[in-house]
Amino acid sequence: MTTLLVAASGGHLSQLVELSARIEHLGEDSLWVTFDSAQSRSLLRGRNTEFIRPIEERDLVGVCLGLAAAHRIFSSRNVSAVVSTGSVIALSFLPYAAIRGIAAHYIESAARVGSPSLTGRLLQLVPGVQLYRQYPQAATGRWRFAGSVFDGFEATEGKERPVRRIVVTLGSGVHSFRRLIERLVKILPPDAEVLWQTGSTSVEGLPIEARPIVPAATLNDAILAADAVIAHAGCGSSLSALNLGKYAVLVPREPRYGELVDNHQIELASFLGERDLALHRTPETVTFADIEMAAARKVSRRAKLPALSLG
Repeated sequence: MTTLLVAASGGHLSQLVELSARIEHLGEDSLWVTFDSAQSRSLLRGRNTEFIRPIEERDLVGVCLGLAAAHRIFSSRNVSAVVSTGSVIALSFLPYAAIRGIAAHYIESAARVGSPSLTGRLLQLVPGVQLYRQYPQAATGRWRFAGSVFDGFEATEGKERPVRRIVVTLGSGVHSFRRLIERLVKILPPDAEVLWQTGSTSVEGLPIEARPIVPAATLNDAILAADAVIAHAGCGSSLSALNLGKYAVLVPREPRYGELVDNHQIELASFLGERDLALHRTPETVTFADIEMAAARKVSRRAKLPALSLG
């Protein structure tokens, strides 16, 4: 019997990797289904993996092609359950599993502190798909609380130190976040060693050397060696920083500037700030003193975490 673990590459996959270690009765035979990327290859090295064609947001054709991939995978294996953290790839696999009477579990992204994502709202309409939130206050109606990827971390005061090596990461999304880059160019010391991972953000005319994409292993090594981490408030970037012991400065993208389609990064940055797992700032308010303050804190793993029991 095979359990399918299904997630888009990026933050969705990072969350599923984190949560899978806590899922009860997962079984030894599992197959990871995701999109081919440097990050997914790095995260899933040594695991049984199948890469399918990427599915974009609101991509009906992509969902249909994903459904064909689901049919092929289900036809070749004795699948007992499907677990997904989204996003759109979940629409190709979970309804198909539910129709066949196979256990289908959807865990909404931890990026969604408030209302569910469009994928979550669509899956609410599908009988047989079991729904979970990562925040107790959000577990209403058909949604149940399933624990959170952020349960395992706590921050403590560390030693103050000079901030010489900095990682700036904006993820791999399609929206620009030049507001943050322009602000950081003004406040970071000119002699600081900075890795700029800027995704789709243009840095034309700015006095920096940026890399749109950095392989996950390389980025993780850089974060581990850095004195400070500054990131957009994407769930994958936030989780990577925590996993590597860093108390990041999170600067969320805002929909009013066309940097994202909704407020979920603002909600996530606010939540992590309230739990003292990161420092929440805006491009207009972040200062180098903030970066130094965050660099003086460290994040560690809790010794024991509760298991995730999917009904």
